[in-house]
Amino acid sequence: MIATLLIAAAAAGWVDAVVGGGGLLLLPALMVAAPQLPLPTALGTNKLAAICGTGTAAVTYARRTRIDWAVAGPSAALAMLCAGCGAALAGAIPAGAYRPVVLLVLIAVAVFVTVRPAMGLAEHPEKRTTLRRGLAVAAAGGVVAAYDGLIGPGTGTFLVLVFTTIVGADFVHGSAMAKLVNTGTNLGALIVFAATGHVHWLLGAGMAVCNIAGAVAGARMALRRGSGFVRVVLLLVVLALIIKLGVDQIRMAG
Repeated sequence: MIATLLIAAAAAGWVDAVVGGGGLLLLPALMVAAPQLPLPTALGTNKLAAICGTGTAAVTYARRTRIDWAVAGPSAALAMLCAGCGAALAGAIPAGAYRPVVLLVLIAVAVFVTVRPAMGLAEHPEKRTTLRRGLAVAAAGGVVAAYDGLIGPGTGTFLVLVFTTIVGADFVHGSAMAKLVNTGTNLGALIVFAATGHVHWLLGAGMAVCNIAGAVAGARMALRRGSGFVRVVLLLVVLALIIKLGVDQIRMAG
């Protein structure tokens, strides 16, 4: 089970670095491998591994491509605060309360990306007005970050879509900004989970090493293959999230 968990951590790092959504792999794997962990502890341990992977991917992107710091910087700073607030509520709000809403949003995202094949394949700098930058900061650093603190799967994917649709980034540059913000959300949530004793440090450290390896490989592949590749991975991740949340919803209803 531990070997499977470490493999899942590497795969999650790769997916997270390309387009986000690594929590779809890592959090369920952690809960299966260590079923004795309370949900907040599983979330906190997941954040320890995730911040190492997203931080590494953020550095890789920053060294190799251009980043709009006017959007990514304030978003990351706000994300630390909002993700911490979300983490403080983790476990207090049942998953069933928000799962149907997230499921509907993901279905809308899948349809939107599918019917607009040109979205995210090229940059649109004309969209980067002051108003749109402010809206992107609020959406990424506020709404998405709070969701990440609560439970998180799909956060990176939501961040990429915020930056592509609101400020006209292509998928590669949107993913680069998403990694910076996702590092902020993971840090904010991790601080809260650590302060309340909800981190399994030894297990999380082992997962972090594998997550870093996957993140480096994923970031380099995204930069090398370009926005078309990222778009395909994004659609696959969104579809996987829809299936997982749909199955969970059916089980809850049953």
